[in-house]
Amino acid sequence: MPLFTATCPVNPREQQWIEESLAWLRTAFGPPRAVITELGDEVFGRLCQLMDIDPKTITVELYGDSNEDDLARAAGLTVRSKGAAGHYRRENGRPVIALDRTLTSNRLVATVAHELGHVLLDGRYDHDDHEPLTDLLTVHFGLGIFAANACFDVSQDHQRRQVRRLGYLTEPMYGYALACHAHSRGEHRPDWAAHLDVNPRVYLKRGCATCAGRHESDVACGRERPHCSTSAGIVVRS
Repeated sequence: MPLFTATCPVNPREQQWIEESLAWLRTAFGPPRAVITELGDEVFGRLCQLMDIDPKTITVELYGDSNEDDLARAAGLTVRSKGAAGHYRRENGRPVIALDRTLTSNRLVATVAHELGHVLLDGRYDHDDHEPLTDLLTVHFGLGIFAANACFDVSQDHQRRQVRRLGYLTEPMYGYALACHAHSRGEHRPDWAAHLDVNPRVYLKRGCATCAGRHESDVACGRERPHCSTSAGIVVRS
């Protein structure tokens, strides 16, 4: 027997939810996509292409400004941001995505992908875990690196400290979800792991070790489980 065994980065209920949800996404949207590490300049159009959505069918709105952020920077304040970075609704039957115009980099990609996930799930999925499932959908479509790197960010300069959170999944949940994604694609040591921030990369490695250490008959990452349950506020579909 090995001296040490892999410790899953998430608790058993989160682990079950992630595995079963990824299985549902494979059933609904086909095989898991290759992980993307860069997108280029046309973020919205590229994400629509990757997620099989016609951009002409969606209205995009922008809101917000950087005044509050600039004032905080000038005052040297610590800023904690948990506000919604995007919104989704239907207007006269047409999907409308509203985005915070101050978003950049990973936060922009993660938010657009999340809102496009609403477009895909709208009318197809109606359970209490709709929002976290929309985050998990970004992993299925190969966009998990951007979402994982954006979900928790701490920056420090000579004037202030800024803490920003985004989305509904934690860094450990993204790490394990990415590990399951890699496992289902037969990527045992994914080279794209180098593009993850330190924390999600550590959780990914632990998740990969967990997946590798589980026997196929244990119903691991790559196998669907049709009968599910509800626990700890997370609804798992049946």
